[in-house]
Parts: sequence; C-alpha cells; structure tokens
Amino acid sequence: MSLTDEELDRLADVVRLQPTKNAELEDAWGVDGGSAVHRYLEDHLKEYYYRDDDSLIRATAEANDLVDVEPGIEADAVARGDAPDRISVPRLEAQVFEVVAGPDERSQSVVSVLSALREAFDVDPEAGAVRRALRRLERKNVVEVEYRTVPTFRLAVDRDTVEVAVDEETTGE
Repeated sequence: MSLTDEELDRLADVVRLQPTKNAELEDAWGVDGGSAVHRYLEDHLKEYYYRDDDSLIRATAEANDLVDVEPGIEADAVARGDAPDRISVPRLEAQVFEVVAGPDERSQSVVSVLSALREAFDVDPEAGAVRRALRRLERKNVVEVEYRTVPTFRLAVDRDTVEVAVDEETTGE
C-alpha cells in the first residue's frame, strides 16, 4: 500500500508520539474530535497501528520502518513497565522533564511545575499544556503521579539515566 505525503506525516506522528491517545493525535493533526482521529486511522493507516492492552495507540514495526523518525520511546521497555533509556519528545516535555521534582523529592502540582518552567526557561505555557506534557511523560514511565489533594508529579527515574532528545518538529500541544 502506497501512502500519500499526508498519510506518511500522520504515521510519523503516531510513531513519534507512541504510546498515544486519540486526543494527542487530534491536537497534533488539528482535527476535531477523537472520532475523526479514529476514522482517519481506520480509513488510512489501519495496517500500520494497533491498540495495546491499555487502548493506547502504537505503531507497527512496519510503520516504524516506513517513516524517518525516532519512536517516542523504547516500546518494549514501556510494555514491561520499565523506564526507557531514551525518549524523543517535544521541547515542552523536555523542559518539564528538566524541572519536575526528582524521584526522591516531594511531588509537585501542575502549577508548581508551571512556575518552575517559567523560572528556568522564561516560557509561559498554559497549565493544560503542562498537564498534558506530564501525562505523556507518565505514559513513557519516566514520571509518576501521586494523588494528594490534587494530582502531583515527580520523576520515576533518576534524571541522568534517561537521554532526552528534543523533537523540534512537534510542539506537544
């Protein structure tokens, strides 16, 4: 099956963001609603993706070979529940990884991480974008959530055990 340029671009997003959800692809693709994402996947990329046991979208090995991007994580490590040695993420996620509390520190709220981002990088993302970045890092097994009055976050791994590559082509939004 020959893919169009748009299909290859969107398949690259699936590979780069995996494991991912409809909402993340909706944001990346600029479409309205998770049903539009599902319809596109089924109509155009059915042979190149699957849903894992947690219903997260993952690229097939063939999809990884078709596109010239690094997968967002080491899929085998995450499937085992291990932290990957390397992740490729948008700039905001890399910045969040740098400022979120370490594994031995008290976990932080989204607002606390947002404040740390403002101080460390002179950026001002929306709180929702920071929350999404934290959740994506959680799905990659490098951040863990602790539920107190509000969900709070900290690294699940030592910062220096994971190589973080910034993917300039995606914003994470």
